[in-house]
Amino acid sequence: MDNNRDKNQQTRDRRPRSGQRSEGNRGRNQSRGKNNGNARQNNGIQNQNGDKKPTVSRGAAVRAQKRTQMDAQRVANQWMPAQVDEKRRANFIDDSPRLKIIGLGGMDGGGSKNMMLVEYINDAVIIDCGNDLSVDLPGINYGVADTAYLEQIRHKLRAYVITHGHLDHIGGLPHIVPQFPAPIYGSKFTIGRVEEIFENFGLPMPEGFELQTVMMNEDTHERLKVGEFYVELVRVTHSIPGSTCVIIDTPVGRIINTGDFRFDPNPLDHERTDMERLKQLGDEGVLALLSESTTVERAGRTPSESTIEQSFVDIMNQAPGRIFVGVFSTNMNRIQMIVNAAVHHGRKVAIDGRSMVSTLEMAVRHGFMKIPKGTFIPIATVGAQTDDKVVVICTGSQGEPSSALQRMANGEHRHVKLKEQDTVILSSTPIPESGNDALIGQMVDDLVRKNVHVFEHRNHELDKVGPLHVSGHASQDEYAEMIQMTKPKFFIPIYGAYRVKQRHIELAIEQGIPRRNTVNAVNGEVIALTSDSMEVIGEIPNGTILVDQTGAIVNNVVVKDRVLLAEEGLVAVVLTIDKKSGNLMTSPDIISRGFIYMREQEEIINGLRNEVRRAVQQRYKRIDLDRFKAELKDHVTHYLFEQTGRSPIVIPVVNIVGGKSETANPKQAAKPEPPQKTPEQVAAEQQARFQEMRERLLNQDPRVD
Repeated sequence: MDNNRDKNQQTRDRRPRSGQRSEGNRGRNQSRGKNNGNARQNNGIQNQNGDKKPTVSRGAAVRAQKRTQMDAQRVANQWMPAQVDEKRRANFIDDSPRLKIIGLGGMDGGGSKNMMLVEYINDAVIIDCGNDLSVDLPGINYGVADTAYLEQIRHKLRAYVITHGHLDHIGGLPHIVPQFPAPIYGSKFTIGRVEEIFENFGLPMPEGFELQTVMMNEDTHERLKVGEFYVELVRVTHSIPGSTCVIIDTPVGRIINTGDFRFDPNPLDHERTDMERLKQLGDEGVLALLSESTTVERAGRTPSESTIEQSFVDIMNQAPGRIFVGVFSTNMNRIQMIVNAAVHHGRKVAIDGRSMVSTLEMAVRHGFMKIPKGTFIPIATVGAQTDDKVVVICTGSQGEPSSALQRMANGEHRHVKLKEQDTVILSSTPIPESGNDALIGQMVDDLVRKNVHVFEHRNHELDKVGPLHVSGHASQDEYAEMIQMTKPKFFIPIYGAYRVKQRHIELAIEQGIPRRNTVNAVNGEVIALTSDSMEVIGEIPNGTILVDQTGAIVNNVVVKDRVLLAEEGLVAVVLTIDKKSGNLMTSPDIISRGFIYMREQEEIINGLRNEVRRAVQQRYKRIDLDRFKAELKDHVTHYLFEQTGRSPIVIPVVNIVGGKSETANPKQAAKPEPPQKTPEQVAAEQQARFQEMRERLLNQDPRVD
């Protein structure tokens, strides 16, 4: 997908996507509505002491709690790891002379965590290894493909071959490559991006791990032997430099993975798709074409990037003050256009946003950008510049929380305070199926409140300016042309939602591919090919591994609990009991987090304390501690459901005074854990690296046209 990967170092405010959690939310809301009705009808019955007497049956409370847990599990299971998915599996570890192609990711859900496995007897190659930034779960930053199957074939793995450097194609590498080491192959810019994300990764690599990269030249058509395969890269145009098709010649036949592409006749860097080589490969014979499908539902052809160049010049001609441009941090051609327009108008350029600085520093260092000497200035000095002599290029075109432009819109930026006469250009459109429309809308509202003039691509005709964005993906005519040039025997659409891939199959059939020679596979399905046959022979374990903002893996059970906490809240009941008498020594301590505001619900809290006292008097001495805690949890859950119609997580804590602590175990001495870096230490190290990148970007040798 088009730059689903530059979210200001992957920090996201997880907003629900359209349709993503509607089923779970509907279930919770419907249950809650019914339960609240029951609670209201029964709240009038009281006991002799004037306390409200629970009248909802214990069974109803238990069923409601189970419904809540099932709803939470359903939400969490949208991104479950392989071991949780209990669908039928089979063992595909075999030495048969068939070529197997397996989508570990990218074959459903809109094309994310893209990861393809090509396997033949004793050799396997992985094409792309991305992440999924669209995961909508509390505390989760992104997901990566489950590697359960790689555990079984790790001895076969020979290489990772990367089509291009967007995060949905490389974002999983720091998690997966250290577990399953192999060299990473890619173009010069792509390898630079790979090294960049490893350098900026927040967690330490395993002891002894060394990153191995192999830089390939896509212009010379070099072929490298990898196990029983030969690998070649062919240049294509996309919204990031160094984008390529991956060509793998296998003992069964040649396969082509297009990566993300378009056929731009006039890109700014003159790096056009190598259509001559693609035609040559087609003439030599292609067994299977694996073609990305992101925008196959769009008719015609995608406009050239060059169509928007004049738009930046025109806006700078009329803008009276400072100009801020929100753009994806990997779109080097777009950034080069903006820099060129700024230089033409005698404006200095400041760069802001961690991913923007990091990627641009790498691009300039490797010669992919041409920046006249003295053009860049530090973001901290923008306020000291004459307003009509500065342009700021920054992250935040998708309205991402904590991105540079969003912090400016909120008035929270350290160095920049927006004012009248400022102009903001959003050189992007909302990423499909990301839910970013609302984020962008809110940010634009905040900008307009500050009397800032905002230019958006969707309104460019109303604003009487040229287009401000073009897609990095092909449209229907270009997808058809790819099929015509390569003339594959078999066609497998990849990197897209199921319905989109099916549309791509229909397009392939129009180009002369027999329907029986196409397959719309989903993640985990094993496609077996011989020189004259293709079939789906089963499914391997597959799923999603969830990652938090520190880079650590998060268990599915933890995610379910987080969903429950987010929806229902938590209540802790803390008791201090005398060991000898079995009586409470203090009033029960009730702690509520995300459930009710205790100061406004004192009647419920006091009633809960009375219920807890009654439970201690009636049951504590008659049963063992573990059973008492279980009954107390059940009793509290029942009471709270009757009073509120909700089922929060209930945690009973019982402190026994005059005896052993319920958590102490004198027989087992705690093993000292190795010292770990605190989040503050990790953040400080990342900030130091970021500052070094900023200094290198400002001070390195200039590269001038």
